[in-house]
Amino acid sequence: MNVITLALLLALTPAAWQNPQGSAPATTAPNTQSASPITQNAPLSQKGIDRIIKEVHHELVMLPFYGVFDNLAYKVSPDGTVTLLGQVSRPTLKSDAENVVKRIEGVERVDNQIKVLPVSPNDDRIRRAVYRAIYGNEVLSQYALRAVPPIHIIVENGNVTLEGVVARQMDKQIAEMQAKSVPGVFSVTNNLKVEEEGK
Repeated sequence: MNVITLALLLALTPAAWQNPQGSAPATTAPNTQSASPITQNAPLSQKGIDRIIKEVHHELVMLPFYGVFDNLAYKVSPDGTVTLLGQVSRPTLKSDAENVVKRIEGVERVDNQIKVLPVSPNDDRIRRAVYRAIYGNEVLSQYALRAVPPIHIIVENGNVTLEGVVARQMDKQIAEMQAKSVPGVFSVTNNLKVEEEGK
């Protein structure tokens, strides 16, 4: 099962939405009627998994309060289970994500493992400062112009994690240096993916 990070998907083509596990057994339509407890749905086909991946991605990036201070990821299992992962700065975003994914055809169950970050005025200050340091940088400012900026800044107890995708290795390094330059930051974990490495 491959965890798919939303920011990575924003920058990649639909071909990247393929599940690397290969083909799953044939699918049946989701069982919407009452059935005996013995009846189980067949595993989703690869085509069914790919469709759910695209729909989950679309629904999550369209959430009204999803932004650069949140990191949403997910994985789709052949049994129709969608596991939601990541960190959010607002509790409502966790429940909103689960609610929109539950309504997708073919999703049998949602396992919501999204972590709600603790409320902290100091972390809020660090979030804003890291945002200004990264997106205010001359080289990285190009990323701020996108509908959902691809560099996500997760702050917990003064520790910063950078998630998402950038075009070049140099951009990844600059983002890390900019985050480390912010006063009050204890550590920086750089999980940014580089587009050119995936080509």
